[in-house]
Amino acid sequence: MPTTNKQVTQKKTSKGFSDFEREAMKERARELKAEAERADGESALLAKIDEMPEHDRTIAKKLHAIVTKNAPTLKPKTWYGMPAYADRDGKVVCFFQCADKFKARYATLGFSDLAKLDDGDMWATSFALKKLTLAEETKIIALVKKAVS
Repeated sequence: MPTTNKQVTQKKTSKGFSDFEREAMKERARELKAEAERADGESALLAKIDEMPEHDRTIAKKLHAIVTKNAPTLKPKTWYGMPAYADRDGKVVCFFQCADKFKARYATLGFSDLAKLDDGDMWATSFALKKLTLAEETKIIALVKKAVS
């Protein structure tokens, strides 16, 4: 018996798109929304970094490069006006506080309770940063990777 137009493997609920096609379009819309949110978050984060005094800006730019390279699943955003990186649910995993904002003698790299840095009954969740040399960058890379593991 020959196949007719009415015999299709994917159910159509109207003369328009099939269920499969509609689901594919919804998925693509979700992808585009996520890409836009990431771009918006990153734009806001970079704008905040650009506002920082040079010393803090230098550290923040290096941290941004480290986090985006070593934890690509984290989304850049601002959090209390500071650069931060969130999980797919939008919850902050790590953040940067510039020294100038709080008139402190050092900047801070902090991690929320979502970061998987647990080490026994006590572990550090924030780190003072005066400058970033290769040694500090190596430590931060390890922390960021562990935080999202």
